[in-house]
Amino acid sequence: MWSKDKSKTNLQRFSGKTSLIAAGGVLNGDLRFLGAVQIDGRINGNVLTSDGMVRVSMEGQVEGEIRASHVVIDGEVIGDVHAAEHLELGARARVRGNLYYGLMEMAMGAQIEGRLCHLKDDARPLELPDVLNAAPSDNS
Repeated sequence: MWSKDKSKTNLQRFSGKTSLIAAGGVLNGDLRFLGAVQIDGRINGNVLTSDGMVRVSMEGQVEGEIRASHVVIDGEVIGDVHAAEHLELGARARVRGNLYYGLMEMAMGAQIEGRLCHLKDDARPLELPDVLNAAPSDNS
């Protein structure tokens, strides 16, 4: 029922548009891309996309800012992380920087040295589901 490896499914969404920084690989400078990127190596610079996904694997390291719609971290990040829609921190995630997120999932064991900053949508009052609002009144 529940998929244990959600990150694989998310990467499949970008089939044909997925980049890989292989284990042992080092990129010095900013990475701008469309689609998805999986970081198994090291990036010394910012990782930027307007509508994509960044996945930092257990052996992956980023020293710089990450900006993407979806971010999955299982490795190490030194810098701020901006996940406009969804941020997922695995049990081995290590982040030294502030986290900005729409929705966040965090596994036990993840380590954060920084602030958690929820990105708020337009302020909405609490609303009851339509089923409760449509309940018949008891005026007899």
